[in-house]
Amino acid sequence: MDIRLNDILEMKKPHPCGKENNKKFLVLRIGMDFKIRCLGCGHEIMLPRSKAEKNIRKLIRQTEN
Repeated sequence: MDIRLNDILEMKKPHPCGKENNKKFLVLRIGMDFKIRCLGCGHEIMLPRSKAEKNIRKLIRQTEN
């Protein structure tokens, strides 16, 4: 899966913060692990790449000018 920095991932399960946009996460770091930030509460999470890719529902790519 082609995931880049600053992409927004919509996951299958929401973050337990209960805020708006709690299924959407911003990609901060890519490698063997992903570092993502909840767009609802701002909490940062580290996930193994295999688990993150399995739980992605939709990829929203930020367009470059």
